[in-house]
Amino acid sequence: MTNLRLRYQTVEFGKTDIHLCTLRNKQEFHDPSGIAEKLGISSASWPIFGVVWPSSMVLAHYICDYETGSKRILEVGCGMALSSLLLNKQCADITATDYHPEVNVFLQRNALLNEGKPIAFEQVDWADSNDTLGLFDLIIGSDLLYEDEHIELLATFIENHAKPSCEVIIVDPGRGRKNKLTALMQNYGFTSEHRKPEHTDYLDGVFKGYILKFTR
Repeated sequence: MTNLRLRYQTVEFGKTDIHLCTLRNKQEFHDPSGIAEKLGISSASWPIFGVVWPSSMVLAHYICDYETGSKRILEVGCGMALSSLLLNKQCADITATDYHPEVNVFLQRNALLNEGKPIAFEQVDWADSNDTLGLFDLIIGSDLLYEDEHIELLATFIENHAKPSCEVIIVDPGRGRKNKLTALMQNYGFTSEHRKPEHTDYLDGVFKGYILKFTR
C-alpha cells in the first residue's frame, strides 16, 4: 500500500460518519508480486475495488435504516465495503467477501479508522465451492454484474450461502443484466422486486439503476 496514492473521505448517514481510506483514483496500480495478475485481475481492472462507486452509495443509504436485527449478513464483492463498515458501526453481524487480494487490507484499516471491531472477511471466487462462509439471513451487494458469465455464477453463489429463509439486496447501476439474474433467482424460489432508489441527492449525477430485492 505504501506505493499507492490514497484519499481520505467521510460519508455521512444522518448523524453517523463513515471514514474511508481509498485509492486516490481509478489510475492507481500496485501488484509487484503479480498476485492479482495470477488471479486474472488485469492492471486496468485492478483499481476498480478501491474507489467508492455510486451503486455502493445507494446500497449503503438503503441498508442504513434497514431492519437487520440479529440477522447474519453477507456483503458480496464488497470492494471498499461501505455498507459493511456502516453495518459494523451499527454492531450488526456482517461478513464481507471479495476476490481482490488487497480488499481485506483496506477493510481492516477502515474498520480501525471508524473505531470498530475487525470485520470478518473471506477472499472468494464465485466459481469455487470450497469456502467456509456458511449460510446467511441477508445477502447484499452492489454493481456485481459486469459480464454475462457473472449472472449464473452470482446466482449460484447466493443460493449456496442463503438460508432457506433469506433476503437478498443487490444494487445494479443498469448494465442490462438484472432480468436474467431475476429469472435465475426465481428458479431458486425467490420472489423479486425492482425499485428505483427514492432519494439520491448524495450522488453527483443521476442514478439510472435499480435496487433489486429477492425474498424467500
